[in-house]
Amino acid sequence: MQPDDIKQMIERGLPGARVSVTGDGHHFEAEVIASEFAGKSTLQQHQIVYRTLGGKMGNEIHALSLRTQTPGE
Repeated sequence: MQPDDIKQMIERGLPGARVSVTGDGHHFEAEVIASEFAGKSTLQQHQIVYRTLGGKMGNEIHALSLRTQTPGE
């Protein structure tokens, strides 16, 4: 799993989101800016992102640090 793979999965799950992912193949950091996050807590925002990754979390993706925000933040 590479950063671009994760970026594409998140973008497919959150159309219109701005996504940036870095990492070394095991540990990743992602910044996700999406209008879907409006009115949601940080935990809910992270859960939305994790859903876009499905079963890859905990398997191919061992660790993912997230920063999420709405476009207006």
